[in-house]
Amino acid sequence: MEVVIAPGPELGRIAADAIEALLRARPASVIGLATGSSPLAVYDELARRHADEGLSFAQAKAFMLDEYVGLPAEHPERYRNVIEKEIASRVDFAPGAVQGPDGLASDVIAACADYERAITDAGGVDLQILGIGTDGHVAFNEPGSSLASRTRIKTLTRQTREDNARFFGDDISQVPEHCLTQGLATIMSARHLVLLATGRGKAEAVHQLVEGPVSAMWPATVLQHHPHVTVLVDDAAASRLQLADYYRETYAAKPGWQHL
Repeated sequence: MEVVIAPGPELGRIAADAIEALLRARPASVIGLATGSSPLAVYDELARRHADEGLSFAQAKAFMLDEYVGLPAEHPERYRNVIEKEIASRVDFAPGAVQGPDGLASDVIAACADYERAITDAGGVDLQILGIGTDGHVAFNEPGSSLASRTRIKTLTRQTREDNARFFGDDISQVPEHCLTQGLATIMSARHLVLLATGRGKAEAVHQLVEGPVSAMWPATVLQHHPHVTVLVDDAAASRLQLADYYRETYAAKPGWQHL
């Protein structure tokens, strides 16, 4: 696991560098997209590079991490619409290239199985963007989730609904109670995981992710078993890391030719 501690605006550039390198080397790559505030700087930088430098997504495919269950198709916080607004409409993904779990399916179990199959049929995810919740969840894999889980329906914790209420006019009653989410084993199948976290509110979750024991109580800790994880954090999110100075030293001494 590589930990990079840098100013917030720099984190988006570093993540975008990894995605651009992937697309330049393999234009038909598969990218995993996340919602929330953490990836916004990444999407802004990718959109800029598309507009100003010709970075193309035309041959790429993308898969979303999760989706609320039951939000109307036109709801602005439906994750399909959020991803369309934040990145898909700003670059040149081909029609149908961006897929997500079907939160309006009449048979959610079948929808989850179909989604797993679609990821497999695409050859798997090359690079997955991730955030982390204050309670250590990734995607919507809440504390207590099976570390071997696959795409499924989950009940959201009150903490997660409180955290997400800011997107629903600070009204927790408007936040759905259920979601469809890629499981932890699904996420771990991606070839490169890039997790971003900023702010002191994420400090304990980041500490557990990087330096704590692997436990279902902190679902993100399963990432310690992945062979290629990059954790991008600002100083505030890194404030609980016991080895923060070491992470800074190793990144500063990293050879220029070595990519994330």
